[in-house]
Amino acid sequence: MSVYNHRPMVPPTQSRLVELLDAVRAEFDQIAQDAIICKTQRDEYEHKSMLYRKVKIRSKKTRPQLLPSTLACSLFLLAPAPCLPYSHRAFVVNSQIQEMSLFQQTLMDMERTQHMIKKQYEEEIARLRQQLEQIQHSGAPPAPPPASGYGTPYAQPPPPPPPLSHPQPQQSMMESNPHRYPTSGPMPNGPPPTPRYMNAPPQHPGTPPLPPSQIVSPARASMPPAAAAKPPPPPPGAGPLGVGSGNPPPSLSGISRGLGDMDPEAVPPSYKIEGPDWFALFNPKVPRNLKLDLLCTFDHDSVVCCVKFSVDGRYLAAGCNKATYIYDTSSGSRIAILQDDNTGHDGDLYIRSVSFSPDGRHLATGAEDKQIRVWDIQAKRIRRVLQGHEEDIYSLEFSHDGSFIVSGSGDRTARIWNWEDNRCVHTLRIPEHDQKDPGVTSVAISRDDQLIAAGSLDKVVRVWDVQTGRLLERLDGHKDSVYSVAFMPDSKTLVSGSLDKTLRLWQLGTMYSNDRNNRNPCKTVFSGHKDFVLSVATTPDGKWIVSGSKDRGVQFWDPRTGQTQFMLQGHKNSVISVATSPGRRPLFATGSGDNRARIWIYEPY
Repeated sequence: MSVYNHRPMVPPTQSRLVELLDAVRAEFDQIAQDAIICKTQRDEYEHKSMLYRKVKIRSKKTRPQLLPSTLACSLFLLAPAPCLPYSHRAFVVNSQIQEMSLFQQTLMDMERTQHMIKKQYEEEIARLRQQLEQIQHSGAPPAPPPASGYGTPYAQPPPPPPPLSHPQPQQSMMESNPHRYPTSGPMPNGPPPTPRYMNAPPQHPGTPPLPPSQIVSPARASMPPAAAAKPPPPPPGAGPLGVGSGNPPPSLSGISRGLGDMDPEAVPPSYKIEGPDWFALFNPKVPRNLKLDLLCTFDHDSVVCCVKFSVDGRYLAAGCNKATYIYDTSSGSRIAILQDDNTGHDGDLYIRSVSFSPDGRHLATGAEDKQIRVWDIQAKRIRRVLQGHEEDIYSLEFSHDGSFIVSGSGDRTARIWNWEDNRCVHTLRIPEHDQKDPGVTSVAISRDDQLIAAGSLDKVVRVWDVQTGRLLERLDGHKDSVYSVAFMPDSKTLVSGSLDKTLRLWQLGTMYSNDRNNRNPCKTVFSGHKDFVLSVATTPDGKWIVSGSKDRGVQFWDPRTGQTQFMLQGHKNSVISVATSPGRRPLFATGSGDNRARIWIYEPY
C-alpha cells in the first residue's frame, strides 16, 4: 500500500513515475526549507533568551526604573514568528508564552523592589535634611566639601615634584674647608655627642639607650595631583584648632572645629576682614591680637613656586618658570628680571627656591636643571654656578653671615657650599637604607648659623652640625612627607609642615635630657588645615608661625598655645610658598598656583 493513500492505486507508467518523483522532490525541498526556517527561528529564539538572561542579570545589579515601553519591547521580542511550520508552532508558542509570563513576573518583582529601595532612599534623605536643619538651627554650620585638587600638572605644583627613581648614591663626600669648616674624623656608630648648642649634660656610659624611633612606611611614590592618595588623619587628640600631642593642655582639649569649617557669614564683623577678592577669619575662641591688609599683588605668566624677602625687607623675589622677578616692597614696582637664556634646557624650567645674601647684592636661585645660580642683582648677571646635585634642587638658603649656602635636592642630599670659592664643603647624605624616598624637600639654617635642618619625603626631619657635617638629630612623627622646615629665632626650636595637613613644633636637644618623660622632641602639633601644608615660616620676633596650604589658605599660629589667630583666603589656588620679612615692617608674602605673588601687612590690633 502506498504511503500516499489519498491517491488511487493505478498502474504506474513512466510519466507517472517521473511525476511522483517530482512530487517527492518538491515535498523534500519544502521540508528542507521549513527545517532551515525552523533552525533559523530556533537560533533567533536562543539569542533572544540569552539577551533576556543578560537583561535580567543587569537589571538585578542596576535596578532600572521599568517603563511601559520596556515591557512592550520585551513582549514584542518574544512574540512567536508566524513563519514557523505548523507542526512546530504550538510548541514554540507555548514555550514563549511561559517564558513571557516568567519574564513579566520578574519585571514586576524588580519594579516592586525598586519602589521599596526608592522609598528607603527618600526616608533617608528626609532624615538627613531634618538633621541638617537642626544643625543649622543650633548655629553650627555643616562641614564644607573637600578642597579641590590640582587642575593641570603644573597649574599649582607643590615645591617638590613626585619622587623619582634616583641613581645609586655615591660614597659620602665630606670635603672640608680648613679655614671655616674643620672636619671631624670618621663618624662612630654610637650615639652622637651632646650638641654644643644645648647645655645638656653628657651621656654617661651607664645611661640606658633610648628606644629606637618608630620606623614609618616609605613616602608615597607620587605627589598630588599625582598624588593622590588621601593623607592619614591627624593623630589622636589633634583638634582642628588645638594641639595634637599626647596630652593637650586642658584649655585646648575642647576645641573641635577649624576656621576652614566656619561660615564667613556667621562670623561676627569684628572677627573678619573682607577685601575685593580675599577675606580673613579670626579665631573667636582667642583674643584678637592682629589686623591684616593687602599691600601689593604681582601677576605672572606661570605658577609662583617661591617667594623670599631680602634681609632689610626692601625687596621681594618670586621664582617662576625660567625667570625670577624682584620687586620693591614699598612702591610695588618691578626692579629686575633674572633669566638665564643659555640654560640649554628645553621646555619648562621652574625656579624652585630663591634666597637673598645678607647684604642684598646677590640672589641665589635653585631650579630643575640641578644647578644653583648666584646672581649679581644690580648687574643682572650670573656670578657663580654651583654644580654637584644629581636631581632637581628644591630648596636653598644663604647663611646669616653670607659665607655659605645650603641646598636640598631630590638626590637625597643637602649640601653646604662655599659659594665664593665655588665648591661643596659638606655633602649631608640621607642613608639609602633609612627610607625608600628620602629626597630633601626643604632646608633651613638656624639664626646662629650652627645648625642645618632638612625635611624630606620620608616623613623625617633631620638636623646637622654646620661645621662638622655630623647628623645630630632625627625627628620622627609626621605621618606623611615633610615639605617645609623653618627655625624659630631662638635656634633651639624648629617648625615643620607636612602633607599630613599638620605643622609640628620640635624642641631640639631633648634626646639628651636625663628626664625620660621629657624626651619627646615634639612640643606641639598644629591641626587646622584641610589639605597638604606646603610651606611654613616664622616671624622675626618668634610670636607667630605662618603656614600655606593646598587648601588655598594661610594661617597664623601662636606657638605658645597652639591656637590659630586667623585664616586668610587670598588666592584662587594652592599657596605654595609663604615668607616673612626680616625688616622693620611686619610683612609676609604668599606665592600661589594662581600665578600671583602677594604682599600682606599684619599689625597689632
